[in-house]
Amino acid sequence: MTIALHGQATYGPLQGVRIIEFAGIGPAPFAAMMLADAGAEIIRIDRLSQTTSPWQSDAYPDLLNRGRPSVAVDLKHPEGKKLAFRLIQRADGLIEGFRPGVMERLGLGPSVCLDLHRRLVYGRITGWGQDGDLSQRAGHDINYIALSGALGAFGRAGERPLAPLNLVGDFGGGGMMLAFGMLAAIIHASETGTGQVVDAAMVDGASLLMTMIYGMRTQGIWTDQRGTNLLDTGAHFYEVYETSDGKFMAVGALEPQFYKELIRLMGLVEENLPQQMDRESWPRMKVRFTEIFVGKSRAEWEVVFAGSDACVTSVLSMKEALENPHLIHRKTFAEVDGVVQPSPAPRFSATPGSIQRPPSLPGQDANEVLTNWSISEEEIDRLRQTGVIL
Repeated sequence: MTIALHGQATYGPLQGVRIIEFAGIGPAPFAAMMLADAGAEIIRIDRLSQTTSPWQSDAYPDLLNRGRPSVAVDLKHPEGKKLAFRLIQRADGLIEGFRPGVMERLGLGPSVCLDLHRRLVYGRITGWGQDGDLSQRAGHDINYIALSGALGAFGRAGERPLAPLNLVGDFGGGGMMLAFGMLAAIIHASETGTGQVVDAAMVDGASLLMTMIYGMRTQGIWTDQRGTNLLDTGAHFYEVYETSDGKFMAVGALEPQFYKELIRLMGLVEENLPQQMDRESWPRMKVRFTEIFVGKSRAEWEVVFAGSDACVTSVLSMKEALENPHLIHRKTFAEVDGVVQPSPAPRFSATPGSIQRPPSLPGQDANEVLTNWSISEEEIDRLRQTGVIL
């Protein structure tokens, strides 16, 4: 895919939106990445003394930092704080992902910033939220989704809960919720002239993602017994099966017409089988499906199900996903500066987004960024000489 690099125009539906990001790890940079992919102009303010990501290096930059130039600023220095305020006054939004109280201790909390710039949208993301008994406690994705009820629902019957990577707390319940909240509040500010604080807590977001499951539980069609329900591998028609070559096929034939096609292509006689939604039969049907799927290789099953609506697909590794014909056609992955990575999503027909630039190392773009945000070259030199910026 084509990307816009330094000095070129940016594109996307958020062109013209300006955001200041105080660099962190995980969900905050993910939200900023999504907004930058959609055309927002974002400055990442890094710390002077260290990189912000434990997996950041010159050789392997953190892909979550793509699309945003970096300025490294000493925020504890009075001149550094003044610089931050000047940038904030020119921005539509601010993103920070520290524990509650950190920005206040720096003198950059929301009350100060909103007094300075009443249209500002002040986005905050934490695990536990800005208040409550746990607000000052450390935690990670696995902890937030544990308390939300989500983690307890992942896994097979009789086994321990299985963490779904850090997708539900950090990125789905965290970064995406923050990006949504920022956009909603920016629209409101553009219409009313009044900014506000967006409190994005991963425990809240992960709980929200469970809305349908909580609804099914209320209806009595979902139980707290992990691995026995419709969508948690309890059903034989929503499960992963091993093939003869040690690979796997994913089966998701929920609707009756898709289940009928699945049964036909597996070579089973429908009249001799229990009803699809007969829960008591699910365990023994799963055994039967297991025996059938292990009788062919993954490639052989791909031929069997090709072109069908049986809702059966191969389980691909990340390497295999990069080579999948459909994903290649969709340009689901892009190569930027020799690094293959997921492309921006979703797609916009009139204002397509793009990866605006590769990830920047902390502080490497100070002159470019500050000049674009109306800071003179003479002042940039002075700030650098006094140790305020790199």
